[in-house]
Amino acid sequence: MLELAILGLLKDRPMHGYQLSRELTQALGGFWRVSYGSLYPTLRRLERDGAIMSQPSAQPTAGRRRNVYRITDRGEELFLELLQETPHDTQTEDTRFRVRLAFFRYLPPETRLRLLERRRASLEDRLTSIVDSLGSARERVDDYALALMQHGRDATASDIAWLDGLIQAERGRTHVPRGGRKRRAIRDASFRKEQTP
Repeated sequence: MLELAILGLLKDRPMHGYQLSRELTQALGGFWRVSYGSLYPTLRRLERDGAIMSQPSAQPTAGRRRNVYRITDRGEELFLELLQETPHDTQTEDTRFRVRLAFFRYLPPETRLRLLERRRASLEDRLTSIVDSLGSARERVDDYALALMQHGRDATASDIAWLDGLIQAERGRTHVPRGGRKRRAIRDASFRKEQTP
């Protein structure tokens, strides 16, 4: 996740570590803070893997030369892979989705729409699970646990409504009607069937 955010910021312009830390906080709305203890090892790993390269800055800052990092062609490829990656677990997916969304401008419209719909389906599954748990938990959990579950239900429902708005806006920009591809595939199959002697 940190790799994705670093590469996304370096697509805009080269930066040194302090700038990256500051920009990560600003770009991601303050919901995720990056420590230098995780930032610099990630930068070294990305550089070792050929995704970024560094060179000393021409202008020393506070008497020190800082390394300025740039994204490479390999980094561009890795960025797109990470941006479209299928989530492996739900615990980190909330934060991972927010990081991805911050860099959605780099994806083609149909990919953005697919990722938004996939996220919505995942949240619908989560909401169903929470509602089922609430139904069976009322008698066996205390008020605080119940309140936490209800908060989870309400927050998930709110996230689904927010995604519905993003999906609708994306469809409006790309003119891809709901189920358009499926209808087009059915129409094309019917046409081919009619053309067969």
